[in-house]
Amino acid sequence: MPEKGKARRIDRREFIKRSAGALGLAAITASPLVAVVNRVKAANGLNGAISQQANAKGKQARAWTMIIDLKKCDGCVIINAPAQCTQACINGHFAPVGQEWIQVYTVELPGGGTTFLPTPCYQCENAPCVNVCPVAATYHNEDGVVLIDHKRCIGCRMCMAACPYHRRFFNWSTPELPPEAALATYSPHYPVPAVKGTVIKCMFCAHLLHDGKLPLCVIGCPMKALYMGDLNEDVATNGREVVQLSKFLDENDAYRYKENLGTQPRVYYLPGHGQEFGRSAQDPRKMIPPVWNYGGLGFDYEVQPFTWKKVPK
Repeated sequence: MPEKGKARRIDRREFIKRSAGALGLAAITASPLVAVVNRVKAANGLNGAISQQANAKGKQARAWTMIIDLKKCDGCVIINAPAQCTQACINGHFAPVGQEWIQVYTVELPGGGTTFLPTPCYQCENAPCVNVCPVAATYHNEDGVVLIDHKRCIGCRMCMAACPYHRRFFNWSTPELPPEAALATYSPHYPVPAVKGTVIKCMFCAHLLHDGKLPLCVIGCPMKALYMGDLNEDVATNGREVVQLSKFLDENDAYRYKENLGTQPRVYYLPGHGQEFGRSAQDPRKMIPPVWNYGGLGFDYEVQPFTWKKVPK
């Protein structure tokens, strides 16, 4: 029996048994699940506000956001290479084979033709994955990034079912990883090496952001189509230029994917089809699949530090 006043941890078998018996895994409703989640979070002290967490650490919370300029994104077909944002992510995180944490899709445009759409984790402020996780394994850190604690994850995959963007992956087996992956020190900010029986995804390279460095996908993009920004500081950069975030979004008709769902994603798109590099919307060239070689791609992935500064209005 658990001690009085302490919540008993729910293991994988008991949770699945409860869910299947009381609700049916195919028809789980929000209200009983949220009640379970809230009880677990309360037992583990995870109900505090993000700003309070940041203040407790004596620092100002960031509000990290990503901006993807589709006028610059050409799927890397012009340089006849795999999407370099995807490749940089694979190499930098030893992503298990078949997992593209930032995946680039070919999307048909309403007026005809196609564009390329890079899709990282959308780091939703009202994140369905966080709302349904029964053991608080997926959570927001103090800077608003959605992370997964693989030491807590029970592999129920409720978060995968809840994510409307399909940006989570399950490690069905022990991933085949290069020897150097074993030298990585695991943390939710840098989930390497991957753990069998757990969910994994893009985490905005939170380990690099913490040190004032850009995510690997932003660094790896040769067209500089990806920007990383801080909503609190109203600034963003692609490593080459620094822009005032709010003005940049407003002047370029920015939008958010599936914004109508109320998830409040922290990824913005600027409409386009690679025209800044001469790509026509009717260009028939297709993307080249990424390579899982972990050996570098022939261009510099060195992570350069940068300083966040407010842009004069």
